[in-house]
Amino acid sequence: MDVHNAFIHGDLYEEIYMTPPPSLQRPGSYFTQSKADYSLYTYKREKSFIALLIYVDDIPIIGNNLAAINSPKHFLRTRFRIKDLQDLKFFLGIEVSHSKKGISLSERKYILDILKDGGHLGVRPISFPMEQNLKLSDTCELLKDPTKYKRLVGRLIYLIVTRPDIKYAVHVLS
Repeated sequence: MDVHNAFIHGDLYEEIYMTPPPSLQRPGSYFTQSKADYSLYTYKREKSFIALLIYVDDIPIIGNNLAAINSPKHFLRTRFRIKDLQDLKFFLGIEVSHSKKGISLSERKYILDILKDGGHLGVRPISFPMEQNLKLSDTCELLKDPTKYKRLVGRLIYLIVTRPDIKYAVHVLS
């Protein structure tokens, strides 16, 4: 689900501390906030399981009971302008595929976008991992505008979170 026009760039000129009203949720009756990730909420009752992850204005809701999934969707829809994207296909650059065997996650599209933006879509892959203590040559001329390179390195740093195998190479190149 996507919340329309969520305020992501609001200006605050003072610190604000809020306590949710007691009527917002009865303890133990609905979603439980994860202690490991405060943006993850889960609901477990009998045979139903729902996970709700809030990231800015995106809220993927997954679970094993369609009726139970529709309940928080309806709740949110009555309070906000919501666009229901139905089945989760992409989230934070990660492609989500559903099959009979289960759910698989892939960053293929994100990686292809990085290659395309960097002008390396057709290049031949090289062996990996990169050799340790590699000395980079400084005989090449400096970039006139390093913005494109910085953007590429930034995107690769984001990719490190789910692809730790490229961490050393990205570290050396950054």
